[in-house]
Amino acid sequence: LLLTAGKEGYIDFSCFSSAALWYQQEVLSIVLRVYCEDQRMDDLVGRNVNNHAEYAPSALQDAEKCKTDLKEKTPTPSKHRKKSFQDLVTFLVEGLTEDDYEFQGPVVKPLQSLFNKVYIRRGQTSVDIVGDMTRATLLIKNKSDLVTIVSRMKGCFPEIDGKVFEGPATIGVNAFLYKVFKMKKIPNTNIIPYRLKANSSQKKRIDNKEPALLFNFNFFDGVPEYHRVGSTDMFVAFELQIGYEAEISGL
Repeated sequence: LLLTAGKEGYIDFSCFSSAALWYQQEVLSIVLRVYCEDQRMDDLVGRNVNNHAEYAPSALQDAEKCKTDLKEKTPTPSKHRKKSFQDLVTFLVEGLTEDDYEFQGPVVKPLQSLFNKVYIRRGQTSVDIVGDMTRATLLIKNKSDLVTIVSRMKGCFPEIDGKVFEGPATIGVNAFLYKVFKMKKIPNTNIIPYRLKANSSQKKRIDNKEPALLFNFNFFDGVPEYHRVGSTDMFVAFELQIGYEAEISGL
């Protein structure tokens, strides 16, 4: 391909290597690393050989792990992540009985979905946060109980209520990590809430001055790890959708 003006050629693009292919490889590498590290975080088990354990960097096993998960159904999160979600739900439903709510999940963001999110938004990938690496849903049977839960969260963490969270792309990696480190945690856990907002499906209700019945609650499970491949940076966080059961069923 030539950039031309009239009959004269100025730039022969065939002389340049494909930046698109390089970028695809970079994004794929960081997606595999983030996905597998989150999956294997509590599986530090060596391979027994001659009565001793051999360990290898987990990155060497990323491709094999991802290939297996692509062929099978959505994998379950690590034991650590499951416990974190359960601890969060226990905090939120304090005072309720098991008949008052239903907990669904958690499930890991599919590998293809994670790749699409990062690659399609390639203009925004520099030090980004994937806010729903693992997600779950908390269905509340009664509206008044939902109001109580949301009001309690807003009272305990007023700084996260509907406000724009300043991520690393805005304030820099060092300032971001220090900020998260200083943020308030859910009692007796390492869960750090950073955003509570009405789900986009609630726009019509909000416009009509009606209370939202479905919320997205995003959090870090401890101070997040920093992932970088080439020029692409990423942090991961997690999401719990909290909503009125009848409202969610109707969506």
